[in-house]
Amino acid sequence: MSGWLTAILLFLAALGLMLVNGVVLIYMLRKVLARLHVRLGPMDNGPWGMFQTIFDVLKLLTKEDPTPGAVDRWLFFLAPVIVFVPSLMAYIVLPFSRTWVIADMPLGLLFMFAVMSVLPLGILAAGWSSNNKWSMIGAMRVVGQQVTYEVPMLLAALPVVMMTGSLGLGDIVRAQAGTVLWVIPRWFVLNVPAFVLFFISGLIESGQTPFDLAEAESELVAGFATEYSSMKFGLLFLSEFSNVFIFSALLVTLFFGGWQVPWVSPDLIQPIAPIVFHREDLHRDLLRHDHPRNPPSRTC
Repeated sequence: MSGWLTAILLFLAALGLMLVNGVVLIYMLRKVLARLHVRLGPMDNGPWGMFQTIFDVLKLLTKEDPTPGAVDRWLFFLAPVIVFVPSLMAYIVLPFSRTWVIADMPLGLLFMFAVMSVLPLGILAAGWSSNNKWSMIGAMRVVGQQVTYEVPMLLAALPVVMMTGSLGLGDIVRAQAGTVLWVIPRWFVLNVPAFVLFFISGLIESGQTPFDLAEAESELVAGFATEYSSMKFGLLFLSEFSNVFIFSALLVTLFFGGWQVPWVSPDLIQPIAPIVFHREDLHRDLLRHDHPRNPPSRTC
């Protein structure tokens, strides 16, 4: 198989994984969060509202896409792509199982940090090109928050790299196989300071509760994405949602053994490894919703 064909197939695999993962997890989050909030969630479109997210995607694809007259047109159109592409590229190195990985790079962790560091540039471009002071303020707040905590997040991952002796995410997962004294998992979460620092930095990087004030909907409407609509807004939204999944997946990979399950042979878990990985990832992702922020009237 030629190199170009291989690259195209890998790109399509990453894109399909990102899109399908987004549609499925958004539906799951809606239903699970509804249960947490004592609601039903989507119920009208399809059995148990299963088609709601698909209809949302179709709405974004067919919705009118007006462009404000005073924007920097080239940068305004390019900014969602700059935000979307790094999130897409991060899927390339995520090990969902022993064989479910698009590219098992020896420097996978470094690659992921490198591509995700491009996100603030796209966010700043979106805010500046909108020619809207609220969009610019929202973009500066998001970028300031993300750039500030990139270094702590990287430093928190260094102990895992030192214990493993590798920057490959697959090697890091394999290093956490088995147990200590037949009971304690070999998870790197036992390195509590590194885990806590990485966890807090990841919440800040992805803008999740209680560090989601950068957007501040009551002040800045939708922050840097205020002037966007249709599929350009869809790309920004999908990237934001994917970043939460990527952070949760990276947390599971670095500190919770990835797709492996303690006390169970990796050979036995292999057929359902991607399901195990997604379930662990979803549990970390739900933290932002089962701890809602109190209304301002209760925090004074």
